[in-house]
Amino acid sequence: MMKRLIAVWHARNLEFLRDRPTLVFTLLLPLGVVIGMGFIFGGPPRPLFKVGLLGTGAASAANPFLHERYVQFVPMHDQSTALYEVSHQRIDLLLDLDGGARYWVNTDSPKGYIVEKLLIAADPGARRQPVTGQAIRYVDWLFPGILGMNMMFSCLFGVGYVVLRYRKSGFLKRLHATPLTAFEFLSAQVLSRLSLIVFVTVLLYAAIGTMIHFHSAGSIALLFLLVVIGSLSMIALGLTIAARFASEELVVGLLNLLTWPMMLLSGVWFSIEGSPRWVQWVADILPLTQVIDAARAVMLDGAGIQRITPNLIYLTVTTLVFLAFGAWSFRWRID
Repeated sequence: MMKRLIAVWHARNLEFLRDRPTLVFTLLLPLGVVIGMGFIFGGPPRPLFKVGLLGTGAASAANPFLHERYVQFVPMHDQSTALYEVSHQRIDLLLDLDGGARYWVNTDSPKGYIVEKLLIAADPGARRQPVTGQAIRYVDWLFPGILGMNMMFSCLFGVGYVVLRYRKSGFLKRLHATPLTAFEFLSAQVLSRLSLIVFVTVLLYAAIGTMIHFHSAGSIALLFLLVVIGSLSMIALGLTIAARFASEELVVGLLNLLTWPMMLLSGVWFSIEGSPRWVQWVADILPLTQVIDAARAVMLDGAGIQRITPNLIYLTVTTLVFLAFGAWSFRWRID
């Protein structure tokens, strides 16, 4: 019995080692994640407070408050937009450099209270302009990201494993003998997975909304349209991986290579606003980033169709590109 067990163990090890793409992904994926996280979240300590700055201010360089540690100063070009940020506690304080050190602070903001104390200590002559407004809870901000992440996993892994199983079982080989084209087969897979994802997302939205009463200021119909187009884009992306490969380990590695960057860079758990510009540029390429940004704009800010049109166009274009590429590279047989 031990000889048979060792023989099978040895054969499986050789099979894995000879699958070079899978071996490379197994070794390089964790290394790449660690190095990438070091680049993104490394560097000096991150600021604890965020202060918006209006104007340039000729004497701003001499203002001691602008040299406070652990305070991030963000230039703001529009006063109405800046005040909206203060009222929703997205920035802790707004300082007008051209208005004689006039500042606005949200009286309901705990962090604003502390930053105001720092400002008064550095510049006792600063003039206070109180602002009120309810903060957006973290759970309100997080909820669109959780729904988007659930959509991502369902789209990528749900489609990839099905097509891979069809190919390994020989089902695709039998379908190839029919008049069915690759585009028709892939389109049917897309529509099947889409109907399931939309149903689950709508169910989660209603159930979680009943339990936690999250903030939703925008149109439900617009959110539904975003779910449909966003799901199509990520389903088509998953099909480009499963369209050709027959190795289960390789497909899993490629899907993980897609899901990890999207889960970490698309703003599911935290904002990457303070990250390097190249990191934000990479994040903007990811379909999940477009879905989450548009969903938060609708749910938290009450954005209309005009504001999220660029997101919808991007997702539509990527859907067509991924689906066309998947149909072109689709392989019916294993060999």
